[in-house]
Amino acid sequence: MSSDQRLKITEIFLSLQGEALTVGIPTSFVRLTGCPLRCGYCDTEYAFSGGEWMDFDQIFRRLSANKTRYVTVTGGEPLAQRTCIDLLVALCDSDYQVSLETSGALDVSAVDPRVVKVMDIKTPGSGEESRNLLQNLDCICERDQVKFVICDRRDYEWSRDFIADHGLSDRCEVLFSPSYQRLEASQLAEWILQDVLPVRMQIQLHKLLWGNQPGR
Repeated sequence: MSSDQRLKITEIFLSLQGEALTVGIPTSFVRLTGCPLRCGYCDTEYAFSGGEWMDFDQIFRRLSANKTRYVTVTGGEPLAQRTCIDLLVALCDSDYQVSLETSGALDVSAVDPRVVKVMDIKTPGSGEESRNLLQNLDCICERDQVKFVICDRRDYEWSRDFIADHGLSDRCEVLFSPSYQRLEASQLAEWILQDVLPVRMQIQLHKLLWGNQPGR
């Protein structure tokens, strides 16, 4: 590992994984600073700027102190920093179970195949639908997950049609989440049941436990 490789970090913290297939498992989160998107429902605007430069040795020391093998690299948009690709490789080489939370707006083709990609598809309600990089769908495999944050009925129908048009439910796990404080979870559940839609509904566990707090 090269100690001169650096990333701008907003925070490194230990929490329960709040979503995706490892929900509920103690996980270290590495939140990188910066994001080129401005989604209307963003809950991490504090990660758009600021942060501190940390080299890989510093990052690994922090992770070691958390005593969990699960690591999620998130943002902001982590792939906005090119050195993120190298960090993912280093984490996998150190036998961490690694996932990457990414907006889907930046190229994921260079992401180490050992990393589980949790990729957002931006719905109309996000205000960033035009930023979806559809070629990223070619890089999704069975162990990856694609997530839709649903703000309203229009978002639901758009997302339902999107997964059918691209055959996503046959290729990977598809996650539907109600937008925090914008759509009742029970309403989304009813829509999914009405269509018997082949998706996994998820509610953000960390927000149920701690609300919308940084570092949780």
